[in-house]
Amino acid sequence: MRSRIGHHVFGLAAIIFGVIGLVWQDFNTWQQIKALNIVHPQTLAIIVGVFEILGGIAIQWKKTMKLGAVVLLIIYISFALLWVPTIIQAPAVYDGWGNFFEQFSLISGALIAYATTVPDPKTNHRLGRLGCIFLGICAISFTLEQIFYFSGTSGFVPTWMPLGQRFWAFVTTIAFALAAIAILTGRATLLAFRLLTIMIICFQVFIWFPILFSDPSKMFNWAGNAENLGILGATWIAADFLSK
Repeated sequence: MRSRIGHHVFGLAAIIFGVIGLVWQDFNTWQQIKALNIVHPQTLAIIVGVFEILGGIAIQWKKTMKLGAVVLLIIYISFALLWVPTIIQAPAVYDGWGNFFEQFSLISGALIAYATTVPDPKTNHRLGRLGCIFLGICAISFTLEQIFYFSGTSGFVPTWMPLGQRFWAFVTTIAFALAAIAILTGRATLLAFRLLTIMIICFQVFIWFPILFSDPSKMFNWAGNAENLGILGATWIAADFLSK
């Protein structure tokens, strides 16, 4: 039986995103919808939130997985494109690029999830490999993001961890770089995705869960958990795809 844990995690992230939209009736930091200056953003946030929840639920089951993947693919492509004007306005500032590729990693996960539903082996393989390559490109972005904002990355590391915050920020930056090289060169790709998945699980357990529990009233804390879960789901889907 093929493992679909990655699909479940990816779908859970979408459901959390949707619940955030319904509860706060707003879009989170990563979604950049405010750039459109919409007259009634609350209504749009609720509508998108509903589709995120439906997509997240649909991707959990084999019979509705394709529909769920398509719905989430459309949503994540839309959010990624909203970062393009920010990149054009300030191409030298990496924040816009970083946020674009964080959304692009979710696109990659949805694409691989869709590929797993395609019966034709050649199309399945091509779409899945394309999604994996996209994630490799995203890993380059994650590396650059941690380099350019190294002090901020270090600040996320729990102070109780041995060897210090800067050490772990450095280690994870190198890990992202090595993962990108392995994925894009096609050498030890499955191992790279498995190790990348484990590292992002550690981010979830040691960084984002504690942040959420420290102040559950902030939308940013919930959205950060959902974003990390989404990226985790994407890398897990890729590992499951390559291991079949």
